[in-house]
Amino acid sequence: MDGILAPVTPDNVLLVHWHDLGRYLGVYGHPDVSSPRLDQLAGEGILFTRAHATAPLCSPSRGSLFTGRYPQGNGLVGLAHHGWEYRAGVRTLPGMLSENGWHTTLFGMQHETSNPSKLEFDEFDVSNSYCEYVVEHATRWLTDPPAEPFLLTTGFFETHRPYPRDRYEPADASTVNVPDYLPDTDGVREDLAEFYGSISVADAAVGRLLDALESTGLDDNTWVVFMTDHGPALPRAKSTLYDAGTGIAFIVRPPRRLALAPVVYDDLFSGVDLVPTLLELLGVPIPADIDGMSHARNILRSDDGTHEVRTEVYTTKTYHDSFDPIRAVRTKDFSYIENYATRPLLDLPWDIADSAPGQVVGPATQGIRPPRELYDLVADPGETNNLLGGEPTDKAEAIATELALLLDDWRTKTNDVIPSEFAGTRIAERFTETYLRIHGRPLTSREGLAADRGINDTLTHRD
Repeated sequence: MDGILAPVTPDNVLLVHWHDLGRYLGVYGHPDVSSPRLDQLAGEGILFTRAHATAPLCSPSRGSLFTGRYPQGNGLVGLAHHGWEYRAGVRTLPGMLSENGWHTTLFGMQHETSNPSKLEFDEFDVSNSYCEYVVEHATRWLTDPPAEPFLLTTGFFETHRPYPRDRYEPADASTVNVPDYLPDTDGVREDLAEFYGSISVADAAVGRLLDALESTGLDDNTWVVFMTDHGPALPRAKSTLYDAGTGIAFIVRPPRRLALAPVVYDDLFSGVDLVPTLLELLGVPIPADIDGMSHARNILRSDDGTHEVRTEVYTTKTYHDSFDPIRAVRTKDFSYIENYATRPLLDLPWDIADSAPGQVVGPATQGIRPPRELYDLVADPGETNNLLGGEPTDKAEAIATELALLLDDWRTKTNDVIPSEFAGTRIAERFTETYLRIHGRPLTSREGLAADRGINDTLTHRD
């Protein structure tokens, strides 16, 4: 695939990623959330309103963001801390940039492997993923950057559960807007208030990163990319293929020297699109095995007007804390979901099941999930009325058939193989039993310190 002309001086990239945020920022229509620095970043750059993760859980979604390949292509179909890894030979964004002259560095969170050296960063420190540690070390690094152009990746543990009050001061629970898919109870409000508190702390930390970039003058030739992995840790969000599960905050600020006006980008964007988009923006050839599509020309507005890069996004879930195979295709107008195993309406992962919202909602979600779901995203953006339930209309069946054919074609092209319900359940049990035997509970995935997650390969330094 041909790239655009490379910059005269190669640009840098500052990539900031969080856990479990969804689109819970003020700029995404949540006035009850305090996120002034990210709202400001969006006002200075490109706000993606229809960005979606490829998967609604941490490792598979991050794997797509950093390889440009769907989980079934890169091998990361389940959680890294349950033992899933990239397939041999899969290339990552830092590796691709490193071999083209960029110095690549990671501070903080990664959730793609138990062996961070496999991620192909030139240097990394994953020992502590709490935002204050990440920002302290990243800002110090920015005062003495390498001579080469760089990719600096800063991964925050925030806003993953839990939200301890001694670390994150909760918001005022009485001012929280409870989403339609949750009951409005005191416990749910308190839980959301704690979530909001972690957002505020992490937002301020991003502000310190941006201030450091400006004070060093690096903002003139640095692309800033902010993203999260998937939806918030709430019932009917994370671990589902509804909009609340795969919809992600995604913001890009171009280098100041380009003087590009801010814009709201309403086209569909998939997690697999990050790698080809960045590579083209940086003038690096896009490998042929990348699944994603580049939006670089739209970002740079290099054509007369923007063109629609993609008309649909595809999302997937196979293993979380259980075997729960689901696939979906989403356009701007409709969402179509296929459920391949007999599962409850919501198969809550452990962190959500243990939460206040999970304890309230859980008992009401034990009914059997339908095999197919279709939602009109214009009339029903909350995806509450399954048009294939009861006696579907001819129109609904026709739309579902068209989307089902698209989904089947995508699955064929990406070699998407789903185990039988018997085999998949046993595979999930084996991975989960091994995880619990090694780590036990409390769950190590809820820790911001790598040592507490069983990761010992935590640090390499620039020579």
